[in-house]
Amino acid sequence: MEIFAIFFICMFSLVLKHKVSSFHFFIYLLLVCKLLTVELQDALEKTGRSKEVLELEEVLDTGKCRRKIKYNTSETQLTEAMDNVCERILQYKIHAERPGSLRYAKGTSQTMNTLKNLMDKGVKVELGIPYELWDEPSVEVADLKRQCESMLEEYEEVVENWNFHHQDERFDRFFCAAHPLFPSLILSLSECLNEVWKGDMGVKGSKEESEGENGRQNHDAGEM
Repeated sequence: MEIFAIFFICMFSLVLKHKVSSFHFFIYLLLVCKLLTVELQDALEKTGRSKEVLELEEVLDTGKCRRKIKYNTSETQLTEAMDNVCERILQYKIHAERPGSLRYAKGTSQTMNTLKNLMDKGVKVELGIPYELWDEPSVEVADLKRQCESMLEEYEEVVENWNFHHQDERFDRFFCAAHPLFPSLILSLSECLNEVWKGDMGVKGSKEESEGENGRQNHDAGEM
């Protein structure tokens, strides 16, 4: 009986651990979806300012015909925006001082900026990697890029559907809600997509932020 009880407890622990791990994985996918939509929307907005007009040649039963369309509503614009959208995620850094999805953002983190300032003052800082690699994409960020590529490949038709038929809807909600995992996590989806960093982004102001925390400086490399 005692052996059975121990076995039951062990099995329950494994099941619970699996559920927790699965939940964290779902949240991780939400993060990937958010970054993907942020970058693609940004790319589309930037190229959407172009006033270029494309001239397409079509072959009809009556002969060849030329049709003009605006670049910012063309398939060409969408294709070019999608080509390197996941590559842009490599520009993100880990900001350990921020909560939730805001942990990943562009610009130097407060922690890294503090460590660089210490080095400039002659303080020896050991991170276990050469200094010239400090600003290289982390393993976590590289994995985000890979997950982004997989998600974009799997749901490319959803992007096209939004671009040509549903631009009146928010792209992040339209695209992320298309993932079969997310409707069951609608609260987490809403919270993740609505998270906005209200403080300083990156290097600017990081010195003031550090000094504002009662003069405390955090030199723990594990927070990068």
